[in-house]
Amino acid sequence: MTIEEIVNKINETYSPLTLECQQELLSHSTLLSLKKGESLVREGQYSDKTYYIIKGAARAYYLKDGKDISDWFAFENEFISSIISFFTDKPSPHYLELLEDALLIELSRASIEKLSDKYHDFERLIRVIVTKTMLSQQERIASIQFYNAEQKYQNILAIRPDITQRVPLTDIASYLGISLETLSRIRNPKNRI
Repeated sequence: MTIEEIVNKINETYSPLTLECQQELLSHSTLLSLKKGESLVREGQYSDKTYYIIKGAARAYYLKDGKDISDWFAFENEFISSIISFFTDKPSPHYLELLEDALLIELSRASIEKLSDKYHDFERLIRVIVTKTMLSQQERIASIQFYNAEQKYQNILAIRPDITQRVPLTDIASYLGISLETLSRIRNPKNRI
């Protein structure tokens, strides 16, 4: 897949960009090929980058009292960044890690601001991306507050049917706010007591 095809995919998935804007976006994009387990951002690090996943999967997670708590998963045709660091210029409270070998586009905050100032269609693209991210996070909050463990699991499967093939079960359990044992019972109903 060429970088031009990738920009076309962003066009189709999020919001259309003029040809001129697409070309300038290409000039501001850095293509990265990284391995599973590599970190994009570490806790305490400043991050002014956002990543568009062409191929692969990533997660954001916190370490709390030595416990790893997954907060966000991103897959092909999705963006991921250390939102707090990116938007507030404060150290990241979490890590971003690749769950699979990945091909990514990296964009800096300075490039995004420059393109947003110059092109209304790029500004609209950013608004659509931020809105989709906010809605996804709001859905997760509602799930945590109002759904039982089985409903949370069924909800994530409805959104991402292949998640159990791509994300370790321990990460899925922590994302859902349940224990690995509870997740195992939900996934294997005949083992329930």
